[in-house]
Amino acid sequence: MANHKSAIKRDRQSKIRRMRNRMNKKRMKTAIRRVEEAIAAGLEEEARAKLRMAIPVIHRTAVKGSIHKKTASRKVSRLTRRVNKMQVAA
Repeated sequence: MANHKSAIKRDRQSKIRRMRNRMNKKRMKTAIRRVEEAIAAGLEEEARAKLRMAIPVIHRTAVKGSIHKKTASRKVSRLTRRVNKMQVAA
C-alpha cells in the first residue's frame, strides 16, 4: 500500500479508472459479440441491426479513452466487412 498522500490518491484514482475502462470495454465486447452471433446464425437483417447498434458503442468507448480511436475504427471496419460479406454470399 502507498504511504504518501499523493500516492494514496493516485491509487484511488487508478482503481476508479480501471473499473470505468472495464465497464466500457465490457459493453463494447457485448455489442460486438451480438453482431458476431447474428453473423454465425446467418441472420443478415439482424446482423445489420446489431451492427448499427454496435458502431456507436465502439466509437463511444474510444472517445472515453478506454481504447484507441484507430482500434475502434479497425473493429468497426472488420465487423462491417463481415456483415457485407453475408449479403454477397446470399
